[in-house]
Amino acid sequence: MSPSTSLHRFALPLLLALAAAGCGIVPKKTEIAVHDPRPQVQADAAWPRVDAQLVVLRPNAERLVDGARILVRPVPGEVQVYKGAVWAQPAPDMLQDAVVRMLEDSQRLPGVARRGGGIAGDYDLAMDIRRFDADYQGGATPAAVVQVTASLIHNAGNRIVATRTFRAATPAQGTAIAEVSRAFEQSLAQVTREITGWTLTGMQRGR
Repeated sequence: MSPSTSLHRFALPLLLALAAAGCGIVPKKTEIAVHDPRPQVQADAAWPRVDAQLVVLRPNAERLVDGARILVRPVPGEVQVYKGAVWAQPAPDMLQDAVVRMLEDSQRLPGVARRGGGIAGDYDLAMDIRRFDADYQGGATPAAVVQVTASLIHNAGNRIVATRTFRAATPAQGTAIAEVSRAFEQSLAQVTREITGWTLTGMQRGR
């Protein structure tokens, strides 16, 4: 047997062994579930019609809330994130989209848009998201907590017409992230509906 034949004979099993070992070293890809709450909100017949245009500003939020990670509070004073799950868009964008869509669908005012949307707003709606997390609150299952402070600003004179804090806490049907996401959808729907009605009423009174 020649030296070259002997070398090939032992090299092939060695290469196969290294390849198999390499497969074990490469980390497995983690599956990420993307959740996209779509609140379904019906217009209230009692909402007033307003002859003014509104610009809905992108809500402010702290860094943890203004991101894709889904926050959970397992115990008071501690914030974690759900593994393997993210929001399709940050909470400020979710809220802004929901409020703009609700105001458009209500057909109670001649124009509503985001900043840069091509209209001159008589009013600005500014929002600050204080809470957007799943909170166990000492229980076995979490509640989806959404808390928002809204300010309605009349652009003539740059004065604040009204300010109010809105809060919804919808218990999830279980601990699975899909059940938590559905609870967020309900909380977001409640807050969106309340903010929409309050905004229209404030615009009517502020004229």
